[in-house]
This record gives sequence, structure tokens and C-alpha cells, in this order.
Amino acid sequence: MNLLLFNLVTDLDHPILGFTSHWIRELAARVDSVEVITMRRGRVQAPENVRVHSVGAERGYSEPRRVFEFYRILSGILGRGRIDGCFAHMAPEFAILAGPVLRAKRIPLVTWYAHPSLHWRVKLAHVFSHQMVASLPNAYPWKKDKLTVIGQGIDTTLFAPDGTPEENDLVLCVGRVSAVKDHATLLRAAALLRRPARVVVLGQTAGPEDEAYLLDLGRLAAELGIAVRVTFAKGVPPAELPSWYRRCAAHVNLTPAGFGDKVAWEAMACARPCLVANVDFAPTLGRFENDLLFRVHDVADLAAKLDNVLAQSAEQRAAMGQYLRGQVERWHSLPRLAEQVLEQLRRFAPCGAATRRRVSRAARLAMEGNHG
Repeated sequence: MNLLLFNLVTDLDHPILGFTSHWIRELAARVDSVEVITMRRGRVQAPENVRVHSVGAERGYSEPRRVFEFYRILSGILGRGRIDGCFAHMAPEFAILAGPVLRAKRIPLVTWYAHPSLHWRVKLAHVFSHQMVASLPNAYPWKKDKLTVIGQGIDTTLFAPDGTPEENDLVLCVGRVSAVKDHATLLRAAALLRRPARVVVLGQTAGPEDEAYLLDLGRLAAELGIAVRVTFAKGVPPAELPSWYRRCAAHVNLTPAGFGDKVAWEAMACARPCLVANVDFAPTLGRFENDLLFRVHDVADLAAKLDNVLAQSAEQRAAMGQYLRGQVERWHSLPRLAEQVLEQLRRFAPCGAATRRRVSRAARLAMEGNHG
């Protein structure tokens, strides 16, 4: 298979989207070639069968210029040889631009979208796509007629325990520093804990609103009398995240249903307990659902459950973490995601449909022969 892939940012060091480089690597291991069209390019380390083309956001190109570059690059790729399928990751704009061209050439398009924001671009990408995919059922905000849930695609070789001892008073919260992440509930819960804990909020801001929100969090920590125990640390590249997860006694993710925050699965893959507010995580939590799932915005519920986790021994937390890692490997591993994406594309490939018809006919004739 020769794969076309649309990606917002292709940069190993990007603190939020750096993981997509690992997705590209995993897909490349299963196909003949991958042509990536990306909005922005940074540091790239890709297999030999991958070529990355940027429409120029990192060079400051205007939007009309980026549209021109997109079609120029797409035309060149389609003109050089056969493309068997296209996967768009969080890039509904690219799916819309390419949709009519891909339809005309009978190239199946599968689009990943996992975010509660629903705008006309998502709806139009839905129309042009053969299939929509997401990490969790409620992570896709529109009609479910084309939706297949395929897991999050966590690199469990990168996000893995390595024997690093935990710091039994460290509570970690990784992710973008934004109001929707509800860090205030974590700070208020931390002030209620029976045993004092250090809280580290690790993540980037993205604009003036987030910067103002960060200042508000600092003021709240001071008002609660826990400022000396709260650290706001800047986001780090994906390669540096595992060392943070491995050290914490517990990780906390406060986003509600409708989000599929991969950081929660990353922490679990590092064999750490992770408390979550998103009910869609219940299947991953499995037998620890009652211990780790707290009610959205409920300070007392989070404080009680966090207290219970911190009161356990390091050995008990390690056992919990190993179970959660197994759940991530089962439902949200990167190899599973890559296979699921390619399976969706094969479903809609013209030759795939013909092959299925031939197989069905052969099976029918065989059955008729057996009964004869």
C-alpha cells in the first residue's frame, strides 16, 4: 500500500503533537510508502519510505499561499504514482481540500478527529471521508454513522516503566494549560488532602487566554495556602515525558467526556495510577474504575480518591499501574491503531471490494461443492 497522510504538525519535539511522528513511523512499517503533507514541519526523523512535504506554515506563508502549496504538493504526489489510501489526522481542512480530488480518483479517505469542538469544517470533512475514526466514542462530536473507535495509539515502548522509583508525594498533571483542563479542581482537592502532596502541572500555554488562566491558577494556589507545594512547569518534548510519569505517585487528568486526553493513557502505560474525570475511560480503568474515576468538577470526590491512592504502599500502586499498562496495551497501543487505520482504508479500496467479492464467491462455490 502507498499511503497519503495529512498532518497538522510533523515535529518530533512539539510538546503537543510530537506523538504524530511515532504514528507515521508505525504506519510506515506496514506499507510500501508514506507521503506526508503537513501544515508545519519541524525536526523530522522518518523511515526511508517516508517523505514529508510542508505547505509552509513554519515559513510564515499566508493562508492562500498554503492552499496553493497544498494543491501543488498533492498534484505532484498523485502524478508520480499510485496512492492507495489517505489518512487525515486532525486536519479537516486538508480533508476538505483533497476530498473531491480523492473521490474522483477513487482513493479512500479516513479522517481522525477527536475533540469536542464541532464546526462546519468537521461536518464537511465527514461528508468527504469514507470513515471517521477517534480514540473514544464521545471524542467525536458529530454523527456516528461513519465513526469507528480505534483507540489512542500510545507508543508503549516509549511510555513504559524502567525501574525508576516513584516519589510518593508527587501528584502530576500533564497537558496544555487551559481552562477546559480544570486545574482549579485539582488545586482545591490538593488543599484538602489528609497528607500534603506536591503538585506539578506540566504543560504549555497557547495564547493570551491561557497565560491569563495560568496567572489565575497561581493566585488560587496562594489563596489556598499551597503555593509552596505547587509547581507550574513548561511542557517538554514527548521523549522527556516518560521520566516525569515514572516519578509520580499518581497522575490526574480532569477533562470531561468529549475529550480523549492521551496523557492519561501515557501515564498508565508508564504503569502509574491515573485518576480521571472522563467516564469514557471506564473500560480502560477496568477493575480500578471505582478507585480512579471521579466526578467532573467534584473537589471532594477527587480529594477522597486521591487520598486513597496516596495512602497505599508503593507496591500497591505499582500493581495497580501494571494492570493499567496491560489495559493500554490491549486497547490503545500504537500497533493496534496502525492496523485499525489501514484496515479502514482497505475496507473502502476499490480492489479490496473486488477481492472480497471474489473470496465470497469462492467460499459459496466451495460450500455448494461440499453439499453436492
